[in-house]
Amino acid sequence: MAAKQKRKLEDLNLDEFLLSGFDSADESNAEKEIPGKSKPQKKEKPSDASAQTNDKQNGKTSQHKKQLSRLKDKDPDFYKFLQDNDQTLLNFDDSDSSEDEEETKYHKLPSALEEPSSEDDDEEGEKSSKKSKKAVEAIKVTEKMVAEWRSAVRKEPSARLFREVTQAFKAAVATTKGEGGPCRYKVDDSSVFNALVLFCIKDIYAMLQKLLSLKVNKDQRKLVLPSSSPKWQKNQIDIKMYLGGVVQLLSSLTEATVINAVLQHVNQLIPYYLCLPKQCRHLLKQLMKQWSTGEETSRVLAFLALNKICRHKQDTYLNPILKQMYISYVQNCKFTSPNMLPMINFMQRTLTEMYALDTQVAYQHAFIYIRQLAIHLRNAMTMKKKETYQSVYNWQFIHCLYLWCRVLSTLYPSDVLQPLIYPLCQVILGTIKLVPTARYYPLRMHCCRVLTLLSSSTNTFVPVLPFLLEIFQQVDFNKKPGRMSKKPINFAVILKLNKINLMEKAYKDGLIDQLYDLILEYFHTQASSVSFPELALPTIIQLKAFLKESKVANYSKPVRQLLEKVQENSSYITARRQKATFGVADTAAVVAWEKQTQTEGTPLTKYYTQWKKLREKEIQLEISGKERMEDLDLPEIKRKKLQEKKAADKKEFKDLFQSDSDSDEDETGLKIKGKKSSRASDDDDDEDLSVSSDDEEMEGHDSDKQKEEDDDSDDDDEDGKSSKASHQLSSSDLMKLAEGEEDVVEDLELSDED
Repeated sequence: MAAKQKRKLEDLNLDEFLLSGFDSADESNAEKEIPGKSKPQKKEKPSDASAQTNDKQNGKTSQHKKQLSRLKDKDPDFYKFLQDNDQTLLNFDDSDSSEDEEETKYHKLPSALEEPSSEDDDEEGEKSSKKSKKAVEAIKVTEKMVAEWRSAVRKEPSARLFREVTQAFKAAVATTKGEGGPCRYKVDDSSVFNALVLFCIKDIYAMLQKLLSLKVNKDQRKLVLPSSSPKWQKNQIDIKMYLGGVVQLLSSLTEATVINAVLQHVNQLIPYYLCLPKQCRHLLKQLMKQWSTGEETSRVLAFLALNKICRHKQDTYLNPILKQMYISYVQNCKFTSPNMLPMINFMQRTLTEMYALDTQVAYQHAFIYIRQLAIHLRNAMTMKKKETYQSVYNWQFIHCLYLWCRVLSTLYPSDVLQPLIYPLCQVILGTIKLVPTARYYPLRMHCCRVLTLLSSSTNTFVPVLPFLLEIFQQVDFNKKPGRMSKKPINFAVILKLNKINLMEKAYKDGLIDQLYDLILEYFHTQASSVSFPELALPTIIQLKAFLKESKVANYSKPVRQLLEKVQENSSYITARRQKATFGVADTAAVVAWEKQTQTEGTPLTKYYTQWKKLREKEIQLEISGKERMEDLDLPEIKRKKLQEKKAADKKEFKDLFQSDSDSDEDETGLKIKGKKSSRASDDDDDEDLSVSSDDEEMEGHDSDKQKEEDDDSDDDDEDGKSSKASHQLSSSDLMKLAEGEEDVVEDLELSDED
């Protein structure tokens, strides 16, 4: 069959061969044996490829044999050396190479797994550590090297020198956080660290200016960016490394003086940070931290850096910086104390200055945050729960009102921010009316002070006086206080009074002082107004009614003084109005008249300037923690305890119980002890009563105490005389005395049990 097929194939022409197919005899036999299965043609290709690779490998081995045979002719000495030392290299077969290649090509699993030993791990760790030490051998920085760098920088700064300094600075900064990364240098000594950091702070900025050939710009408003220098690209990597090291150093420092020095250096390097956005973002985080939590000088330097960055790159950094600064401000205002007030005021003023850079951005922020305050107030008014009240009546809410009033008053006149004045006033008035009780009078004072500031700065009339005059009607100043307090109440750092404070004398004293201050400040803002007489009329009526009912001289005196000043200014404005020749409808003439009156001065403004100086001194004393009454040497009433009194009585009347007659002892001893016990009970009653008088009353108590002590001494003398006289009486007289005083003895026994 095979011969027939072969003959048939030989006899076929090209067309018949193509039509017949490519099946061989072996394939036909295979098809007969396994019907229904045919070998695909694609499987022939891998066998062809493997055959080609084998041919190539055989060709390579044959070429290698030929090279060795040539080596025998060219260099017989070396060939003889190989024969003596390495016969396997000369005598090899093609099968060996193919087997080796196949073995290397496929990985064979071992028959049994080996367990790792601790000794092998230790040996491997030692080998790796030795290799790393050999690969990177850090150079130890010394003070001599720092001095050499300093002298070289001042003479001829170069890019290579700057790279060395930055790498040493990087190694020094890495020690502050314990990072032991691969560095060319290492800093072990603290003195070397200080010398290196001091050298960088003082000399690196001047070195960079010379290295990049940057000229000092006389106009400080225009900033020359270092990226404009043709040498920037060459030194950019080293500058980036140094700026990152400065930020890392700033984040790890704790001492204020060092932080201030680094912040001054950062202010110089701000143009370089502006060219590198990533490093600038890291710097902004640290500056924000120093501005919100650092010491006074650190806060100022951090603010200057933030302001400089925002002025030169407003589009990129102003919006996120303002948002972050506002959040930091709110977080720091959660608690208020005399020590915290200056810091909060500083943050208010600096944040206002940042908002002044762009009124459009300031309007967006102010609108969002004032609306947020209004939403809190609306929820408190509708829900009327304790939680919602607390969301409004807290320090964060009040200080936010202070901030936005300061922003609007500082940036006035501004057409962009003008529409926000009315909603802010409505939020403040709603805050006052939310819980109008006596406990929240300090919060009302804060709101009135904010409204006065906004009204005076924006030329907007805000009705503040009704909320102040209402207090005169609600509080009974003639009622005697239930408690006497040594310390005055500082209304500047409290929002709410407790029930004990409402009973103290210091509460009413502070309330009168606050009312005097706020009414005087508000009238000072309206002192040159044409409508001052009409504005002051309700206040004059209310103050006169208070003086008519008041019985406390300490409260009547300041109110009477305030009334006189308001009436004097009212009569002065009335006299000037009578001489005016224009009508009320002429707005321009009214404004010109008010400006002229303000420049000339009114009686109230002259008095206010003098009062303000004295008041600022008092406020400074309060903020610094000094009390108003610490200089007053008030007498203290020292009362003896009950046990001490009994012990003193026993010592005092010890001799009375040593007489011969028992009746005498009972008679005289019990009588005197009864007197003493009654005095002790009186003293205890005095302790329970609260003291409700001033220094004069306390002096009266001292005089009474002195009289009591004198009486005690007189009684002691009389008792001594009576005891002496009792020894001279006869026995019959003593019996009569004993019979006559039986009832008295029974009463005195009851007092002893007490």
